[in-house]
Amino acid sequence: MGKDTIVAAAIQMVAELGDINTNLEKADRLVEQAFTSGAQLVILPEFFTSGVAFHPSLLNAALPLKGKALEFLTSKAKQHNGMVGGAFISIKGDGERYNTFVLAHPDGTYVTHDKDIPTMWENCYYIGGSDDGIIQTTLGPMGIALCWELVRTQTARRLVSKVDLLLAGSCWWTLPDKNLPVPFKRTLLKSNAEIMKATPSKMARMLGVPVIHAAHAGKFEGKTPWVPGIPCRSYYLGETQIVDGSGEIIARMSREEGEGIITAPITIGRVPPVESIPEKFWIPKLHPMFLLFWHYQRLHGKRYYLRITKEYQRDV
Repeated sequence: MGKDTIVAAAIQMVAELGDINTNLEKADRLVEQAFTSGAQLVILPEFFTSGVAFHPSLLNAALPLKGKALEFLTSKAKQHNGMVGGAFISIKGDGERYNTFVLAHPDGTYVTHDKDIPTMWENCYYIGGSDDGIIQTTLGPMGIALCWELVRTQTARRLVSKVDLLLAGSCWWTLPDKNLPVPFKRTLLKSNAEIMKATPSKMARMLGVPVIHAAHAGKFEGKTPWVPGIPCRSYYLGETQIVDGSGEIIARMSREEGEGIITAPITIGRVPPVESIPEKFWIPKLHPMFLLFWHYQRLHGKRYYLRITKEYQRDV
């Protein structure tokens, strides 16, 4: 088990939906800021090149795995003699799209993880991967978990007792604004925010390892699945956090703080977990409305991926 103490940084972005070049410029500025602040390991959020929503711009958001996002991460790692990680929609050799986390090392090598199950409308733009989410690094074995991977027990089970640090990124949105009425909206908004804030600490307590969690903040406007012409105006929940192995938050940035970085020293290694992994699929108790959204948007998204995204990819 590793016991190195390093300075870690997690980045909170306010992405421009589907605008890869603008988001890479934002990421460049924030990564530079993180390394200037003394960081040795810098984590960007999930979908750092694009953000995510049900929106036509996401059809253009996929990049070849060995493309400009990977080049950005590896060049920054080499330039600063550190490690840099983040997730983006990749196109691999099989022609499929994945939500791929890349951790780049200063020697130009990198390791990856593909998110296992797309969340809700994410099913429109990529398919799930099958790796175990464990990567080998010079600082020891690390786990990777992206957004709702953090709230599923299967993630905790495949990582517990096998990793010394968890690298995490989210692009966690909430319910649409008042223009799209949803039953129990006030309850759902409160519950969703509470789950997001608690999730990095809860995973740390179940694994007994520190967690570095990078996130998105800011508003976005997408479309509403299966309801043409109705916009979905919402926002990302933020909660960029660095958490120690006992689950204590040692650095945090809320969504209201917008874009920026947090840094903190962390000791890489395992401590005895103080919370057991539940004997169920989801770690938190999800409101039935969230489960309804999960199932209906998954059904819509899988059909969309086959009929729209795959065909679009053939045409470009």
